[in-house]
Amino acid sequence: MRIQPRQQILDIWRSLISTCYVDGKWQWDGILGANSISDSEQLLCLLYPATEISSFALDRPESMAGDVTETLSELGQPARIGLTVFGLLEEYLERNTGPDGRPSFDAGSYLRSANGHDPTPSQRAIEVVDSFSMSVTLCLAGIGFARVYAQSARGRSDLTKRITALSEGLSTRLTAAMIGLIRSFVVNTAEPKSPVGRSMLAMLNQTGQPDSVVVESVRRSLDRVRDRLRTDVTLGRTKHTDLEDNDLLFECGWSWGIVEDADPVKFVDQTYDQVRGIADPRPYLYFTVVALDGINDVFSQRTRELDLLNDEQLRLAEALRLRWDLTQRYWATVARFGSGRWPLEDIPWRTSDGEESDYYSLVVSSVLIQELVARTASDDDLTRAVGIFDELSRRSRITRRTTKDDPAIGLHTPGVRMLLRGSEKVDGGGPELAWFVSDFAPVLLKRIMQAARLSGNIAARDQLMELAKEIMDHLNDRAIADGDASGLWDNPAAVFGGPQEDRPSWYLTERMVECLVAAERTYREAPLRSPAMVSRAVELLNEAEHLLNQAMLDVSATDNSAKRTSLEGVEEKLDRARRLVSIQPGTSFTLASDALTALDGLAVSRNDARRIP
Repeated sequence: MRIQPRQQILDIWRSLISTCYVDGKWQWDGILGANSISDSEQLLCLLYPATEISSFALDRPESMAGDVTETLSELGQPARIGLTVFGLLEEYLERNTGPDGRPSFDAGSYLRSANGHDPTPSQRAIEVVDSFSMSVTLCLAGIGFARVYAQSARGRSDLTKRITALSEGLSTRLTAAMIGLIRSFVVNTAEPKSPVGRSMLAMLNQTGQPDSVVVESVRRSLDRVRDRLRTDVTLGRTKHTDLEDNDLLFECGWSWGIVEDADPVKFVDQTYDQVRGIADPRPYLYFTVVALDGINDVFSQRTRELDLLNDEQLRLAEALRLRWDLTQRYWATVARFGSGRWPLEDIPWRTSDGEESDYYSLVVSSVLIQELVARTASDDDLTRAVGIFDELSRRSRITRRTTKDDPAIGLHTPGVRMLLRGSEKVDGGGPELAWFVSDFAPVLLKRIMQAARLSGNIAARDQLMELAKEIMDHLNDRAIADGDASGLWDNPAAVFGGPQEDRPSWYLTERMVECLVAAERTYREAPLRSPAMVSRAVELLNEAEHLLNQAMLDVSATDNSAKRTSLEGVEEKLDRARRLVSIQPGTSFTLASDALTALDGLAVSRNDARRIP
């Protein structure tokens, strides 16, 4: 199906209100129950488009778009809609702030036991990177919303006080989330001959060279990253890092939560940084990409324009920018390492602990695309990425049918299981916990839309857009079909079989919203320009303008005939075609063709007239 961001976002909003706004009260539960991550995801389904796409804005009631007002009519008139969103942000803060006033980032119902035993209450309260990252995005969206909404609340002292309190509460939570991300960052080093080192070399060595040669080549490729990790990364540093030995392999990124023995961030209020870290001190690819996505929002144009960060947060943002930059450089380098086949093209990707999955190939692709977004991408990079995305869509049975007992179904339901090593070390103990990720299809769609936005190759972009439509077909089939949650996600049984689901997953629905926002940004870009089409358009323009000049020789300046009017219309069309020739050559070509057709018609009429006796 064609991806239509505006209509599809409005459809999601309509279903969201139908599901969640019952008798004037917001319902926070989803398929797995409420927790800090689910609350953020649910609210972002509404707030993310409203703050990222100007035509969806809800913070200026007087200029709210008509279709937006109609879609959200159950919330009331435009002024009431903004006030309701404001109240939801207040409720969100209240739900996710502890009795001691400290922001809570519990994963709650998203955590599952790896051995069948129920997680303990202390384990349910474990804070994870997902919550930090989603909170960063939501708090920035909420602070920006409150700042703009305040302009329509001038003169209302009661509302002004609420806006101030909300902004302060969201800012407090934002600071805590940023600190959590800093303390969850980790660098893992390994001897080349250790099990971890051998797993890393197995992915990097695509040409069968001696390990010593590969180790030396890796060292040269990552020297700059290693040096900056060693000298510049200081806040929240862990005690497990050993970057002084250049013979060691290393990897960097985010663990699943605050890393064991991570130092506190000392220049801020100590209220934030007293949580003891227990997470395994090695990067998890999934949580690394989740962290990078959240940090992207810290540096967004909107964050800068609205001046959303205070002085303390600006210092934290610089620390996160450094980690964001080095992590992207590291994974983009290892993904494309060597002179032959990329390690990323050797699907499935193998992590340093020996785990293999197509999902990990997708996640590394995600980091690569983010790196290419941040820097100039080459056509070769993007062309090779097309092949990777196409193969992943086939292997995951998104664009190919499933077979009996197909293991690829597990990528989507129940999802890829990741053990949260260290989760058993929480106070009071408990079983080792696991985290399931089932967002393969929306992540693939989002990265394809981002790649299409970058691509300067018409053929590659066309392949990406066609693949995006096929993935959208797959996801559309997985939307809940019946009940109040109709139009939300996820009902994988509709595609893969099994029990039908009628309760929404905010985890997957929020990711679908991200896909549609990414699609909107891609569509906002100018269409690609073919040099050959530019050349053909210029050739037609030259011929048409010459013929127009010839025709104008037979018409006087004071002539008010239909012929003069027709020639002036042709002239206007050619002027527009000339303006568009370098940015929309296809449109310019068509306009020039229309002008030539009109000129030929006038010429035929003139010749016929001359043959009349």
